[in-house]
Amino acid sequence: MAGNVTEVSDASFKQEVLDSATPVLVDFWAAWCGPCRALAPTIETVAAEQAGKVKICKLDVDGNPAVAGQFGIRSIPTVLLFKAGQVVGQLVGNVPKGAIDDLIKRNG
Repeated sequence: MAGNVTEVSDASFKQEVLDSATPVLVDFWAAWCGPCRALAPTIETVAAEQAGKVKICKLDVDGNPAVAGQFGIRSIPTVLLFKAGQVVGQLVGNVPKGAIDDLIKRNG
């Protein structure tokens, strides 16, 4: 994982995401998921471009079922944007970079 993307877990989610002073984009994914792997380079690019403005995190749903369940993640990849601890936007599937940029621009 690149330096601009933080791996979060059930244990670190509250501190890293919900308590963050900056907006946080979380990519819910799993290693076996082809569309998740396809989305990963896009997430890395967004993380590099948004460094210092938006925190980018990834959460493996297989290893961290509590958070995935808490936010009703039913299909992956799902990208949620959090601001002040609240979900302010969501994208599902291997979406183009422009959709992620628009989500951040509208809600970040």
